Amino acid sequence: MKAFGKILGLFVLGLLLVLVALGFALTHLFDPNDYKEQIRQLARDKAGLELAINGDIGWSLFPWLGLELHDTTLASSRTPEQTLAELRMLGLSVRVLPLLRREVEMSDITVNGLNLTLNIDEQGQGNWQGIGQPAQREETASDPASVAEPAQDSPATVTAKAPGKPLKLDIDSLDISDARISYHDARSGQQLNAEGIELKTGAIREGVAIPVNLSAFFGSNQPVMRARTELQGKLLFDTRQQRYQLEDLRLSGETSGEPLQGKTLAFSAQGQLQADLDAQTAEWKGLKFTANQLRGLGELRVADLHDKPRLDGAFSIAEFNLREFLEGIGQTLPAMADDKALGKAELVTRLAGTDNSLILEDLKLQLDGSTFNGRLGIRDLRRQALLVELKGDTLDLDRYLPPASEAGKAGNAARQQQVSDTVRAAGSAGTTPLPDKPTQNAWSEERLLPVDSLRNLDARLALELGSLTLSKLPFANVRLKATSRDGLSRLDELRSELYNGRIDAQASLDLRPALPQLSLQPNLSRIPLERLLQSQGQQLPIRGLLNLQGELTSQGNSQRAWIDNLNGKLAMEVDNGVLTDANLEQQLCRAIATLNRKALSSDPRSQDTPFRTLKGNLEIRNGVASNPDLNLNIPGLDVRGNGDLDLRVLALDYRIGLVIEGDKGAMPDPACQVNQRYVGLEWPLQCRGPLELGAKACRFDKDGLGRIAARLAGDKLNQKIEEKLGDKVSPELKDALKGLFKR
Repeated sequence: MKAFGKILGLFVLGLLLVLVALGFALTHLFDPNDYKEQIRQLARDKAGLELAINGDIGWSLFPWLGLELHDTTLASSRTPEQTLAELRMLGLSVRVLPLLRREVEMSDITVNGLNLTLNIDEQGQGNWQGIGQPAQREETASDPASVAEPAQDSPATVTAKAPGKPLKLDIDSLDISDARISYHDARSGQQLNAEGIELKTGAIREGVAIPVNLSAFFGSNQPVMRARTELQGKLLFDTRQQRYQLEDLRLSGETSGEPLQGKTLAFSAQGQLQADLDAQTAEWKGLKFTANQLRGLGELRVADLHDKPRLDGAFSIAEFNLREFLEGIGQTLPAMADDKALGKAELVTRLAGTDNSLILEDLKLQLDGSTFNGRLGIRDLRRQALLVELKGDTLDLDRYLPPASEAGKAGNAARQQQVSDTVRAAGSAGTTPLPDKPTQNAWSEERLLPVDSLRNLDARLALELGSLTLSKLPFANVRLKATSRDGLSRLDELRSELYNGRIDAQASLDLRPALPQLSLQPNLSRIPLERLLQSQGQQLPIRGLLNLQGELTSQGNSQRAWIDNLNGKLAMEVDNGVLTDANLEQQLCRAIATLNRKALSSDPRSQDTPFRTLKGNLEIRNGVASNPDLNLNIPGLDVRGNGDLDLRVLALDYRIGLVIEGDKGAMPDPACQVNQRYVGLEWPLQCRGPLELGAKACRFDKDGLGRIAARLAGDKLNQKIEEKLGDKVSPELKDALKGLFKR
């Protein structure tokens, strides 16, 4: 037995020596570089690859099956002239015996100088297409195999196809250095690239945390952008259950480019990433992110990864200076009346999205002391369709509007000076000459609407505010609904309270023609005119509750263009009002005293003229409003007239008739006591001048007063004829004499 054991030992030893000698002979006597052409043909036939190994091939056999390639290029056999990949060096080795147990044990994998180039031509074909598809060999009709029925799978084949033990990976490390990936689409001209890619890992083993460090530089040409990124974390994976985790993720970097206008955005993010491909879910827990001075927290989850991905999550952003943040990323803000606007912002929201939408749900936004709740986002990413559904407590919109320009101030100052001179010269007694109309235009020619942006706007807006300040007007309980698409914007609903009155309006803005087309349907109810005018810093020619409704159209993109092209109809009524600093009764008293040939002996009892109602209809053509039916109801007087309001220069030009209705109240002066002769007569007034004058622009028409005097004289002569002639002459003769004196 000892001899047999000795012989067996010698045999095993000899066998090992033979294997070692054979391995030595294979690795030292067999040179794979002699078979480059065969390897190239094999890659072409089996994988559709055009392989060129320009450097040496190094290899080992046992106990590690090693391979090392230098200066290698790859291309698709369909487009061999377009290089897909260039490789300076690839080195890897696999332990042989574990392969028999379906276990992959590898030493360090080293990749250096990888240059991967992905191109799409003008026909939409990629230079990678065809890779992995074996070359098709031509079959002749004479080959019996070409017409033979496919053979049935043998038991051995069936056994080979049966699922076996999954591969088990064990790699010491992966080291990729100086790598580059570029992408170019000839159809759009889009170019993307990643350069200086450095990837280093620890030991890669299933179920064990794998340290990962990745850094790269990214760039694009549409728009021109450049970014530097670094990523650190620990990777875990379970191939059997298809679960993957990236623990303690830390992503950081900075980016700059055309959208940032030369500014730099520094960013970072960290948290725990998980993906379960069986459940088709992915999560980012414990998310912390920064962007310059912005700081936020949140969680994200994606479901139905393979079908229709759905995103949900929540995040919050701590209070930050929105103005400084936007300016720090190169966003030029328009000039605002308050240079501290957008100074404070804070956000808490839930996130919901699909492959074509992204909505901030249950949003709570605090901006400069205002609080908004609701929904905000993009409801259609392909169309860039915006959605805004917000409820807020208060908003001072004047803070965010541009301040008055110097040109606008200069133009307005010129008119104001002209009006001030006219008002000063007119006085309030109504004894000065009839004022002239202003000649200076009252409106700015500055461009108001960003037409190009609005023309491309696709949005749906629903806004409710407890209070809104706009043009110094304190609107309350505001409700607004608007839509915009394909160059047509509609204000479907606007409801608000103003000084305890009501405003309802609808409007549209059509930007499809060369000149913007506007339409407006206002409806105002019981708006105090004096408070409206005071808020705008205007003089108060009238007080009362305004009711207004109508339909208006215009075109253009400035105040002046809108007024110059204003057309439509308005019906107005002012209730329980006062014509301030203008006493029409006193002016009438002066006219009557003139006819009575008496002088006034007392000062006016009041400087104002109260009235019950003032109403009329306006027909507007190219900025001039014609008013054929003005009616003013003053106690004891019926006032009617017609005229024009020139909205271009804010001027009035009216002819008005005052009719004494027989009020028995005492007149303001004994010299103008009303007798029966004056009742029913129409006393003519002419009103002309800037709107700021109001009723102070009115003067009695001297020619009209002369006609009244003649009529009164004729009536007096007729009375005397009646007294003298009595029944002495025929009625026909008396009528002829009366008619003569009337003429």
